[in-house]
Amino acid sequence: MLHDRLARILSGILLVPGVLHFVAPKAFDSIVPEEIPGPKRFWTYASGVAEVSIGAAVVVPRTRRTAAGLAAALFVAVFPANVNMIRLWVDKSPLLKSIAWARLPMQIPMIVLALLVRRGAPERETDRTPSA
Repeated sequence: MLHDRLARILSGILLVPGVLHFVAPKAFDSIVPEEIPGPKRFWTYASGVAEVSIGAAVVVPRTRRTAAGLAAALFVAVFPANVNMIRLWVDKSPLLKSIAWARLPMQIPMIVLALLVRRGAPERETDRTPSA
């Protein structure tokens, strides 16, 4: 089914970088904006936990609807880090600058994907109104 396939794609988009937050945290630490209070590693691990948790929950039909909505919110929440990457990479190679700039518009299709998965997710029993 299309919605199941989209849910698996969304899950992968979340799980792969989520795991990388723990495997290679320095790369993620470097793009946490200075304006965000607290240790950068805390934010790296917190966002990794969020990505892995939401990515796993998207696969489960019972939790998919809520998880996909949270995925859309997460994609919006990490936008400042993507903007910060552009600011930090101003002196990098043209290839790296292109990658940083490409991340910004990529947030839009990821948000749309999450909302499509949410829309196609089965409703939980508690969401249904009793029929008369």
